[in-house]
Amino acid sequence: MTDLNQLERDLLSQVDAAGDEAALESVRVSALGKKGSVSELLKTLGAMTPEERKERGPLINGLRDKVQGAIAAKKETLAEAALSARLSAERIDVTLPVQEAPESRGRIHPISQVIEELTAIFADMGFSVAEGPDIETDYLNFTALNFPVGHPAREMHDTFFLAPDEKGERKLLRTHTSPVQVRTMTSKAPPIRVIIPGRTYRHDSDQTHTPMFHQVEGLVIDKQANIAHLKWILEEFCKAFFEVDQVKMRFRPSFFPFTEPSAEVDIQCSRKGGEIRFGEGTDWLEILGCGMVHPNVLRNCGIDPDEYQGFAWGMGIDRIAMLKYGMPDLRPFFEADVRWLNHYGFRPLDIPSLVGGLTA
Repeated sequence: MTDLNQLERDLLSQVDAAGDEAALESVRVSALGKKGSVSELLKTLGAMTPEERKERGPLINGLRDKVQGAIAAKKETLAEAALSARLSAERIDVTLPVQEAPESRGRIHPISQVIEELTAIFADMGFSVAEGPDIETDYLNFTALNFPVGHPAREMHDTFFLAPDEKGERKLLRTHTSPVQVRTMTSKAPPIRVIIPGRTYRHDSDQTHTPMFHQVEGLVIDKQANIAHLKWILEEFCKAFFEVDQVKMRFRPSFFPFTEPSAEVDIQCSRKGGEIRFGEGTDWLEILGCGMVHPNVLRNCGIDPDEYQGFAWGMGIDRIAMLKYGMPDLRPFFEADVRWLNHYGFRPLDIPSLVGGLTA
């Protein structure tokens, strides 16, 4: 009995003297480990007579429980002390403003964000991205696309022409991204599935037009490409981009030199309260133009129109950005106003994806 009392005092004293969790763990192992002092006493119970076991068993088990309880209490005390020390060492003066990190302070321009959204949607449909220069030849910008000589789009009141070169040829700032379609068709054999986002230039400036704007076009060339495929692609794009479950679209006959037949596409919307919402309402809003690629364009690009056919479409990136994010005026897109960008811009890590959602 005296030995047990002395062992208890020694062990509790060691527990109390432990200055950290490592020292406490050492005491626990020496007492309650596989070869610890208390564990060795517990092993002797099996060799005792029933009378001895009845007398010594409660005392040894009680010693074990006391040591376990003391160790648990000491461990909690040490943990609280460690937390208090850490909080004291890492204390922050909360009266000072927190400095934002670059990834939360910077903003991505809405145009850049919408281009990433477009790319994510069409990439999921199997499209790749094609690019080309902003300065183009008259042939690629007009002639190859079936614009006849004397067409109004060739005049200076619509197009930015550069000074003639030594050969007398005037290059121009492309009026659409369609020259990239010609470059793609002349450099790549069908089948072709590309989208072409980029800057374009025209003589125009008001609330909804700027001399430089952004456009995205799509092109599909294949043996079986048809209007039904075009309609499905545009419907799926609108549902994904505007993040609605369904859209209603109507195709109105139109004319473009590079497509035949041609159509302008309206999407059904609601204008209640001055706010445009898609997927509901009874109004209509034009959003893009499209059509089957004209056989003359295919021939100009070295593709046999009797074997291949295709379709194309084009829309203004600035315009669909305004519609989706409720921007009333196009001109602030290009004014570099930090206040506007802080309001309409996107955080750098808001990366669009069809899995995580286009809009964070």
